[in-house]
Amino acid sequence: MTTSPRFLADHDFNEHILAGCNRLEPLVEFVRARHAGLRHAADGNILQYAEAHGLCVVSHDVNTMTAAAKARLERGQSFPGLFLVRQTVPVRVAIESILLVWSSSCQQEWRNLVAFLPF
Repeated sequence: MTTSPRFLADHDFNEHILAGCNRLEPLVEFVRARHAGLRHAADGNILQYAEAHGLCVVSHDVNTMTAAAKARLERGQSFPGLFLVRQTVPVRVAIESILLVWSSSCQQEWRNLVAFLPF
């Protein structure tokens, strides 16, 4: 069975983007890192939690999160997917990009991949 991606929003991910996604598509699922007890967690721990719970990560931490994902792969560990959104991307564009991923792909397609949004 294929399922739409489910997301873990990094602790500093723009709340306006999350709210906009949920407003336009109430079925899209976001777990906020701070609600999962990960407010001050290192990027590697965020990816570990995402792996354990089958959640693709959305983050603005382009450099550090990319390094953490690479480190996991080098250790033979995986992650469900990582979507990076630069903070300079307009909120509306970020919302549309995340909803495109959610509506047109399945969770398994993003395994061990790092993607920048918008594409």
